[in-house]
Amino acid sequence: MLAHLTIATRESRLALWQAEHVKALLEQQGHSVTLLGMTTKGDQILDRSLSKVGGKGLFVKELELALEEGRADLAVHSLKDVPMELPPGFALACVMEREDPRDAWVSNRYASLAELPQGGVVGTSSLRRVALLRALRPDLKIEPLRGNLDTRLKKLDDGQYDGIVLAAAGLKRLGLESRIRTAFDTAQMLPAAGQGALGIEVRSDRPDVVQALAPLAHRQSWLVVSAERAVSRVMGGSCSMPLAAYATVTNGILHIQATWGDPDGVLPLVQAQAQGPVQEIAQAVALGEKVARQLQARVPAQAPRAD
Repeated sequence: MLAHLTIATRESRLALWQAEHVKALLEQQGHSVTLLGMTTKGDQILDRSLSKVGGKGLFVKELELALEEGRADLAVHSLKDVPMELPPGFALACVMEREDPRDAWVSNRYASLAELPQGGVVGTSSLRRVALLRALRPDLKIEPLRGNLDTRLKKLDDGQYDGIVLAAAGLKRLGLESRIRTAFDTAQMLPAAGQGALGIEVRSDRPDVVQALAPLAHRQSWLVVSAERAVSRVMGGSCSMPLAAYATVTNGILHIQATWGDPDGVLPLVQAQAQGPVQEIAQAVALGEKVARQLQARVPAQAPRAD
């Protein structure tokens, strides 16, 4: 039993909820836990898209520094914010049970995307969501939307957008499920790799922390997100690539779908899928890599690539 654990976390309301959730679960296991709140560069730079300032890794670098310096023992992340390749010396020690992985339509005036009038204004800064929205409704005006969850909702409430697209998981975790007018079917809006799952990062030389986290791990969630992240890793996925990947497991069979889209709406969506029996993470990764190779073969040569 570890005497004490410190969790590094971003200071947004959602990040703190996630860290408090992990803290409570660890305390149930008999550990003493405190939080180390930090502001990351991803939280500070709000006037430019993530794809132009360094990608989602900006949300984790300061937390990794706290781990490296021994100020924290673990860091709690929204897994879709975690780069596909961790720096040397760090490891993903735990994937927790996944919350709703879908995208949510949030609007004060329109119950669904379909009800939006011609030329309606939708807010999102995700290139994946931009590409999928353009495929569904080429007539829409899609405007950038940055900031934490509360900031995004305020911008909607201030009338800057007719509707915005957010992760359903974050809204549910903060008790804001009533703001969801409708959750997109995954056939319409395929989620981002790891969306809705929490990942816990540690230094790779801390087997004691890995052992402490073992009871929090959810095997099926870890399998499916491993397949999804494998797609993104092979494709060079980052904020600068409009890529979706989503996997499910039924009766030991993992099914994974992936979509590449053109945020400019010029090129058609490119899709691939595969399925197979999966018992181990290595098998899930292999299936994800197979889908990525299918996508690579189908993405047009003139398509923009990841930076």
